[in-house]
Amino acid sequence: MAEPEALSCPFSGAETGAGAETGTGTVDITALGDTAHEQNARLREAGPATRVALPQGVEAWVVPHYATLRDLLADPRVGKHPSHWSALAEGRVPADWPMINFVVVPGLLTSDGADHRRLRNLLGQAFTPRRVERLRPRVEALVSGLLDRLARHPAGEVVDLRPEFCMPLPIQVICELTGLPRDRWDRMHELSNGIVGAGTGPGRPDMATVQRDAFALLADLVDLRTREPGDDLTTALIAAREADGSRLSAQELVGTLLQLLVAGHETTINLMGNAIRALLTHPDQLALLRSGEAPWSAVTEETQRWDSPVNHFPLRYALEDFEVGGTLIRKGEAVLASYASAGRDEREYGESGAVFDLGRPAFRHLSFGHGPHFCIGAPLARLEVEVALEGLFTRFPGIRPAGGDDLPRRPGLVSNAVTEVPVFLTT
Repeated sequence: MAEPEALSCPFSGAETGAGAETGTGTVDITALGDTAHEQNARLREAGPATRVALPQGVEAWVVPHYATLRDLLADPRVGKHPSHWSALAEGRVPADWPMINFVVVPGLLTSDGADHRRLRNLLGQAFTPRRVERLRPRVEALVSGLLDRLARHPAGEVVDLRPEFCMPLPIQVICELTGLPRDRWDRMHELSNGIVGAGTGPGRPDMATVQRDAFALLADLVDLRTREPGDDLTTALIAAREADGSRLSAQELVGTLLQLLVAGHETTINLMGNAIRALLTHPDQLALLRSGEAPWSAVTEETQRWDSPVNHFPLRYALEDFEVGGTLIRKGEAVLASYASAGRDEREYGESGAVFDLGRPAFRHLSFGHGPHFCIGAPLARLEVEVALEGLFTRFPGIRPAGGDDLPRRPGLVSNAVTEVPVFLTT
């Protein structure tokens, strides 16, 4: 096995500081409302770009409007590599900052230009719509098995669909795709939760420990698939690296696998849960699906817009001074992409932006990103969610919610989801 130290992130040694002080005009993002949508509504009211204080006093800009965010995501004056972030280079970002793993792990999500194109070309071959469609029989079989397990619950029992349905499907799909052995799935999900939660306060995991353990687990995977090649993405990436070692460094290989495993199931879990809750609380929209007036694909797209599984995604960096809607963002400053806010932007969708509507003439959203970093796994996420939702609501036509609107939310600024999806199942 490769030593974890040999694969540690080159930026993980940044000095631990107290964090940047909250400057004049900087908004504490957590003080804007109790829910993500309340906070985002106030951010949109504040203007096209607002400087906010993140956990531990680290500052960034939030871009909450659809049009300005779309432009930002494709703007060549914005980069993703952490070397562009002045605060990190100057030691003003604590090493235990809760969102550090979104910034420092080398791979597809933290690369620019030619490096990003090289990594994306290597990975893109596994996520083409045609290749993903070949996974449909396997996804359908997994969904069928999960539905059989759900059917074993006694009538009248409250069932939490998040751990029993929303979680297992995307975890199994992405772990099988990457060749991660079954006995490591739970540990991978535990580490992924630590990364995506990005919470603050007592009980939050130490980010340096999470990163070290995640890199060690995936270094083991690389070692295993080097010795025992399989029909999986990790084996294919190892083969590409061995064919031309300069194309994929050891750090990029492990970092990219980490990003794929985290992004490949966490956001899909959230999306499935948000979609189920949307349909259960909008019976008129569910009726459109059952009558055939709306396709199941519409649920995925409208949920992505109306209740995006990702709230604010860190981070992008200004490569030079430029303006966002008349607000100056200086070179080296960090920017959050506010996907959940953009999905309800009144300037883009009018008064209907806050309405869940499967009959929209066009589903426009940014929740899969836009520009060079558009989500490479979008076809797979769409397939999983559409198959899962159609199967669930067909198998249990009398399904109804067992909880109110005040379900506990997942902690942190990245995820937009609840921690449970309680229902009553009726066939």
